[in-house]
Amino acid sequence: MDLIEDAPRNTPEFTVAEISGAVKRVIEGEFGRVRVRGEVGRVVVARTGHMYFDLKDERAVIAGVSWKGQVARMTVRPEEGMEVIATGRLTTFAPQSKYQLVVESVEPAGAGALMAMLEKRRAALAAEGLFDTARKRPLPYLPRVIGVVTSAQGAVIRDILHRLQDRFGVHVIVWPVAVQGQACAPDVARAIAGFNALPRGGAIARPDLLIVARGGGSIEDLWGFNEEIVVRAAAASDIPLISAVGHETDTTLIDHASDRRAPTPSAAAEMAVPVHSDLAAQLATSNARLLRAAAQAVEGRRQRLTDLARALPRPETLIAPAAQRFDQWAERFPGSLRALLAAKGQDLGRATAGLRPATIRMQIDTARRRLTDQSARASRASTARLAQLQAELAALERLRQSLGYPATLARGYAVVRDAQDQVVTNAAQAGTQPELQIEFSDARLSVRPATAAPRGKRRETPPEQGRLL
Repeated sequence: MDLIEDAPRNTPEFTVAEISGAVKRVIEGEFGRVRVRGEVGRVVVARTGHMYFDLKDERAVIAGVSWKGQVARMTVRPEEGMEVIATGRLTTFAPQSKYQLVVESVEPAGAGALMAMLEKRRAALAAEGLFDTARKRPLPYLPRVIGVVTSAQGAVIRDILHRLQDRFGVHVIVWPVAVQGQACAPDVARAIAGFNALPRGGAIARPDLLIVARGGGSIEDLWGFNEEIVVRAAAASDIPLISAVGHETDTTLIDHASDRRAPTPSAAAEMAVPVHSDLAAQLATSNARLLRAAAQAVEGRRQRLTDLARALPRPETLIAPAAQRFDQWAERFPGSLRALLAAKGQDLGRATAGLRPATIRMQIDTARRRLTDQSARASRASTARLAQLQAELAALERLRQSLGYPATLARGYAVVRDAQDQVVTNAAQAGTQPELQIEFSDARLSVRPATAAPRGKRRETPPEQGRLL
């Protein structure tokens, strides 16, 4: 019994931190650096830039974490549902009593999985209409300014500038970006949007054409140009855009959203501008053809004029009838002028014969007598009309006097009014007034009416009747 009771006392005691540290040392010692294959579960990017995600298969789940610096160096960023091979080290997280995989890099678990994810993204963006042919615009024939989105170092920008210089020297603005890695997609999208945001006529010339270029590489190296942010920026660009990413066999999603795809960066430069010498030769050829056409047209018109001139009569033949008519008119003109002057002189003589002073005085006297007679007749007519109107007015005045209000009062009538000077026309209305005004022909008198007796009672005669007036 004593041995049994003493046994627990011989077992060593550990603190929680000691157990956690021991587990941490065991796990990190046994699994210092591992490669884990699995399907990416939920993905969460914290505001600090750290990324948390799950790796799972049909039996288990391992929590994964990538610190901000590791996320920035990732060539392929894990997405939910993607099968990947994560490289990192196992460690524990003591506050939650769990173990986790600190992921340093992620790579697709085979090209098939990566291509499947790429095809899924391509189908989703195509369903939105970002790849429609109707959205694509023609490239300008001879742009004045070309914006190039690529790395500032490397052979790509040198090839583009060299090819542009050989074909047709134009102004080129380079927007340096990262062409692979985690920063590639946001850099390229920002550059496309930045070129489109430049105002026309501003301090920095707004490009007439954009070229997004990168050299060849693996699908992982080119993955930044498959990101949704880059595709949407290319589709939203108001400036025509040429994509020249990778070699001729490489295809990225930006190629579908751009207005034109070039197999190589050098080919993009060839698409952007024509060859200067070819353009000069074409211009010279067109100028020569124009001169020949103009010379032929002038010669044809001259020959046509010559042919038509043969069919015309001689100028003397055309002018002779008119000259003959002119001579005839010239001969007839002096005699006609003299006859006209004589006729007009006779007309003038006849007109002046009626303008003798005696005749004019006679006409004036006749008109004066006529005016005097008319004035006398008008005076007599107006006097008679005035007398008639005065008689009518006197008759109307007599009628007014006989039918008027004062004449009626003079015949013995009177007008009864109340205190408000309104006419009272019946006894009932007069009995309700405290005072009445009676107007005679010569004056008005104020009277107080007697109070009427109630209905149904016999009215008694007062002992003494007062005077009404």
